[in-house]
Amino acid sequence: MGVVQSIDRAANDPVAGGFYTVREAARLLGIGQPSKITAWLQGHHKGAAAIIKRQYKPIEGIQELGFWDLIEVRFVEHFRKQGVSLQALRKAAETARNDYGQQHPFATSNVKFLTDRVTVFSQAAKETGDKFLLNLVTKQYAMYVILEEVLAKGIEFDPTSGLAREWRPKKEFPHIALNPLVAYGQPAILPDGVPTAAVYGTWKAENGSYLAAADWYEITEDLAREAVEFELGLPE
Repeated sequence: MGVVQSIDRAANDPVAGGFYTVREAARLLGIGQPSKITAWLQGHHKGAAAIIKRQYKPIEGIQELGFWDLIEVRFVEHFRKQGVSLQALRKAAETARNDYGQQHPFATSNVKFLTDRVTVFSQAAKETGDKFLLNLVTKQYAMYVILEEVLAKGIEFDPTSGLAREWRPKKEFPHIALNPLVAYGQPAILPDGVPTAAVYGTWKAENGSYLAAADWYEITEDLAREAVEFELGLPE
């Protein structure tokens, strides 16, 4: 399957593109208010447009996310914490989609699209009056690059499309990744493909036995421990 076909399928098929509820996304990203994600996906009630152009249409009104949506939410949350306004981020995303034909501008490689994104962010900052963002990308370019590099850590990007294709969220759990082609994008042990939630559930059912959980999924006891500790580290 070619790159374009793979991207088209991932943009429409949860089997190939990953699948997360808003609450799951909030838990994976450590966002305390899932309602923030919903607002970024569908816009605010005051008429503000959505920041993220979603992979899938809502199913019966429910806002599910794809893998690229998840990575873009991570990007938005990161820059919101730095003080960048929603208005500026919305404008930057809209400009990038229109000018560069990139539907998921915040889920792309910092190496491949860094120059483009600096231009887009500078324009968005000027148009929205976001002085913080303008200062960040024009006067403190080095700081902007550092922020981008922090976001890129743990993410593997497709060398052709520049889009994220795998994310290892925590370096202390090197075998655990989110890959949209494995377990619907849920955290899983790679390359085995065993969801961490499944290992954790078995561990609990077996009264905290790592050996029993490992035997059940035919993985090593160390991998079972890694999966359980990963799940325990996620917020409730």
